Amino acid sequence: MGTRAKKRRASARPADAAQPAAVSKREAAERIVRVGEEVYSDIVKRRRKPSLRFPVRSLANVHYDLKRGHFEIRGRLATRTLTYGTVKTFAQSMRLLATTKRDLLDRNDIAGKREIYYNSKSWGECRFDEQPESDTLLDDMEAMLGVNREQLGYIPEERGGEVAGPLRVLDQNPVSGETVRIDCARLGSGAWSIPSRVEHLQFESRAKFILVIETASLFQRLVHHQFYEREQCVLVSMSGVPTRACRRFIRRLADAERLPVVVFTDGDPYGYCNIYRTLKVGSGQAAHINRFFCVPQARFLGVTPRDIRDYRLEDATHPLEEADIKRARDALQNDPFIRHHREWQEALKEMLELGVRIEQQAFAKHGLNFVLETYLPEKLKKRDFLP
Repeated sequence: MGTRAKKRRASARPADAAQPAAVSKREAAERIVRVGEEVYSDIVKRRRKPSLRFPVRSLANVHYDLKRGHFEIRGRLATRTLTYGTVKTFAQSMRLLATTKRDLLDRNDIAGKREIYYNSKSWGECRFDEQPESDTLLDDMEAMLGVNREQLGYIPEERGGEVAGPLRVLDQNPVSGETVRIDCARLGSGAWSIPSRVEHLQFESRAKFILVIETASLFQRLVHHQFYEREQCVLVSMSGVPTRACRRFIRRLADAERLPVVVFTDGDPYGYCNIYRTLKVGSGQAAHINRFFCVPQARFLGVTPRDIRDYRLEDATHPLEEADIKRARDALQNDPFIRHHREWQEALKEMLELGVRIEQQAFAKHGLNFVLETYLPEKLKKRDFLP
């Protein structure tokens, strides 16, 4: 790789958006032990009601830290004190902590959320009646410990996304420990599925950037025509709002290979304020771990309201629905990320004025391959991206 390419890649990541260090299983287990010791001391030594304290997980308790590039959680805490009315929830919290340490961290094992719900059926009176109960406490535990649940051994039920292009992923056989090398450019007509846990992965790539795509159908079209060879990019399919594994994979790959990230979603408030915003800066619900899952170096390629005019797509749009209008107006008023960037405010206001939304597939009006032969090359060349 030439000097110019190295300089371009070296500038792909802001200096302050450094890769956060993952927490080891030993450190995670020690944090759980410290919580248990504090509860024990409250009861036995201090003879007072023990409490567990959790960060409040909501958009109202975050601020947009431009230097770090993601939503940071503020200081508001919720307290769960052992009382007559909370005895079951408190007991469930302690049992969940113990199960996480003993059955997952100490044994280097994994579990899904659904498995933990059913495992609690052996917990006697503190078993969970419904899965939303265990899901909520798992999120609370994650926030309290400051450790993302994948590092605790919990695996998500949803798929992580798909990858194709000039990238070799160095995975590991979980039984033998043998290194497994996956070439994402040699998978025929298919793609490599991102696993639920990605901290152990290593990368080798000759790509110039990462192109992240919302819809699976457009991703498949780009793979079918090997767009990644033409543009020397890694293609990643989100299939809607990106999963935690997908976001963490993109972040780790972008940081490891110092690659720019550009994102291509539908032109609607959901694509802007849910899909793209979540990928770039995180969410209010997960503000306590956004530093692991956000991709601050991401830039938005399209589809933008301006594209409707520039590519004569007026007759390929759809009217905004009430939910779209509400989401856009709410973002303009309350979303810290949108309120910080004038460019996004202008884009949303223009969309509201036009009263329409547009899908990625709308470019097929000009031919099935117009998106890969004309639109994407032109937008990538202009580099006129939204922040």
